[in-house]
Amino acid sequence: MESGVPYQEVQKLCDVHSALFHGLTSGEVESDEIANTMSMAEGVDTNKLIEIEGHPLSTFTRENRNLEKYLKEFSEKLDKNDVDRELLSKVRELSTHYAKKGDLLYPLLKTKYDISGPSTVMWSVDDEIRDELSRLAADNNVDEKWMADMKAVISRAKEMIYKEDNILFPICALNFTGEDWINIYIDSKGYEKCLDVIPEKFDSAEHLTREFDDIDGEIVLPGGHFTKEQLIALLDTIPLEITFVDGNDINRFFNDNGLPKAFKRPLMAIDRDVYSCHPPKIEPMVREIITMFKKGIQDEVAIWVKKNGKDMLVKYMAVRDKNKKYLGTMEIVQDMDFARKHFEEEE
Repeated sequence: MESGVPYQEVQKLCDVHSALFHGLTSGEVESDEIANTMSMAEGVDTNKLIEIEGHPLSTFTRENRNLEKYLKEFSEKLDKNDVDRELLSKVRELSTHYAKKGDLLYPLLKTKYDISGPSTVMWSVDDEIRDELSRLAADNNVDEKWMADMKAVISRAKEMIYKEDNILFPICALNFTGEDWINIYIDSKGYEKCLDVIPEKFDSAEHLTREFDDIDGEIVLPGGHFTKEQLIALLDTIPLEITFVDGNDINRFFNDNGLPKAFKRPLMAIDRDVYSCHPPKIEPMVREIITMFKKGIQDEVAIWVKKNGKDMLVKYMAVRDKNKKYLGTMEIVQDMDFARKHFEEEE
C-alpha cells in the first residue's frame, strides 16, 4: 500500500495471503513478499497480555475462541445440509466483535502509529463478512447457491480469526502503550457482550476515568471539549425545546434553535422558580413530577399533547449524577408530527 497499490487490490489478496501463510512456519514460507508483510507481527508474544485478566486483548481472544467453536459447529451442520438458525444468530454476534475492532483498534493504529494496512484492508473484509451473513440470514430460500455462499463467508470468518491472532493482535501488542489499553478497556464497556464472553475486570483500569486537560477558552467535559460558541450552536441545533431546572426548582437554561416554540420561554424566566412559569391548573402536576424525581420514585414522565394541530411529545426527565444524586429536571418538547405523517404514508 505504501508503494501506491490500491487498498482494494490488497484486500483481494488478503484472504489468499492468509491462506498461504496459515499453518506454515516461518521456515516454510518461501515468498519474500509474504514474509515482509508479516515481519511486523513476527516474534511478538501476545500471550503475556492475553493472560492478564480483563485485558482487552484477553477479551478479544476469548471471543475468537468461542467464535471458532460456533463456526466449526455451524460448518459441520451445513455439511449435513442442516441450517441451524439459532447457531447462525450466535455466529452473527461477530458483528459486535468487529465493531469493537473498527472503533477501538483500527483507527488507533492508523492515526497514532501510522499503520494503515491492517486498518484499511481488514476493516473492509469485516464489513463484507458481516453484510454477507446478514444477507444470507434474511434469505429463507436455502438452495445450492445459498449453501455455497454461506460456506464461503464462514470460511472468510475463520480466516479473519487467524489474521487477528497472528497479524492484528501482535501489531497492536507491539505498538500500543499501557495507556492505550486502558482507554480501550474503558471505551469497550459501552459495547454489548457477544459470543458468550463476559468481560472480566481489568484491575489496572477498573477505577480509572479518562479526563481531558483544561484548554484555554474551551469548556472541558468528560466526553470532550467545546468552545462556548460551538456548545451554544450544538444545543441550538438539536431539534428539541430543552429546559433545565436545577435541584432547587430554579429555571437555569433554555435552548434557542431559532424555530417557533410550541411553549414560549421568555429569558426573563431564567433564575425564577419553575412553578411560576405554569398556569395554576398545570402547577400541581409539575410539582408532583419533580417531587417524584427527588424521591427517586420515577426517572421519566412522558406526556402527549396536541398543540397548534400538531402531535407533541413532552418529556420530563430526572437529571442525576453517577451516584444517582438528583441535580435537577430536564424538560424536552419534540414535534412528532413528522412521525405520524411517515407512518400514515406507509399505511
